[in-house]
Amino acid sequence: MSDMTSLPPSQMLTDLSIENVAVVYDDKSIIEGIDFQLSAGQIGCLLGPSGCGKSTLLRAIAGFEQIATGSIALDAQTLSEPGFVVNPENRNIGMVFQDVALFPHLTISQNIEFGIQSWNKSDRQERTRHLLSLVGLSGYEQRYPDSLSGGQQQRIALARAIAPKPKLLLMDEPFSGLDAKLREELVPDVRAILLAEKMSAILVSHDQMEAFAMADQIAVMSEGQIHQLASAYQIYHKPATRFVASFIGHGDLLPSKVCGPNCVVSDLGEITGQTDHGFSADQEIDLLIRPDDILHDDDSEFTGEIVSKWFRGSHFLYRVRLASGKVVYCFASSHHDHSIGQSIGLSVNLDHLVLFPRDA
Repeated sequence: MSDMTSLPPSQMLTDLSIENVAVVYDDKSIIEGIDFQLSAGQIGCLLGPSGCGKSTLLRAIAGFEQIATGSIALDAQTLSEPGFVVNPENRNIGMVFQDVALFPHLTISQNIEFGIQSWNKSDRQERTRHLLSLVGLSGYEQRYPDSLSGGQQQRIALARAIAPKPKLLLMDEPFSGLDAKLREELVPDVRAILLAEKMSAILVSHDQMEAFAMADQIAVMSEGQIHQLASAYQIYHKPATRFVASFIGHGDLLPSKVCGPNCVVSDLGEITGQTDHGFSADQEIDLLIRPDDILHDDDSEFTGEIVSKWFRGSHFLYRVRLASGKVVYCFASSHHDHSIGQSIGLSVNLDHLVLFPRDA
């Protein structure tokens, strides 16, 4: 059944609670067992490859998808559970899409005011002036969307979405249509705007750098499930599963053996460091090695052969073959331009050991 009543006006700083949610199509689970908590004023991100279920989850939060199990609640008020759903238009949730979908025949101010027509004129005008100042487009009130750049249009789409002061803002890959430089500039600006508005928000993205720049909490998804919900730092340095380790950043899993409470032996020699995992001595495990864990070091007697290289401006990213034949990433200063096939010295810069059981 459907509840046709509207939710109360936003008081900002709202909590979102998702518990054991599943969405099923034709007896096939698209997402299942989803638990997700977003604290008041936080920005979250659903991050994962295409087809992992992140947009389906966002649509369920918005009310466009019915859930088969579990519940979705905002500020302790249930929005969805099996057999019950608050209609999308009554959830007080705003949305921003990849397609900005501004009304071309309306001015910028008219676009922003579209969702607040019930407000009195002076309040509408004041809200529009405030938001245009917030998004850095003061003075654009009487211009039309086709006179704006892609980044400016996305700022206006954001202003329009947050004009009614929704309890929660949902953003479905809103930056993917923009070029890389503009996206890099716009993402932190949007975060600052949301923080200034004290607005909770969820971003859907497949771009981890975008997620790192935007979100306080990131839910890494694969095959309809959340593998880890944590900060950018945590999912990069302390991935909970092999999928997270492989999906976030570059890295290699190096066959190794435990030699003590905080020690492993690998093709990089004996490595000591703190670990969150409890493994027994002599247990065979896989050690996660990130590019920044192995550095070019001319003074090291431990060497490897360069098999490929990428110039990244501030540094080189090398793929280096060890004596065992295993290939790993290596960082080097941009001034150290070595040739493919050349042998270079390597040093290990690793103080936290991320380990996975070999039979996982």
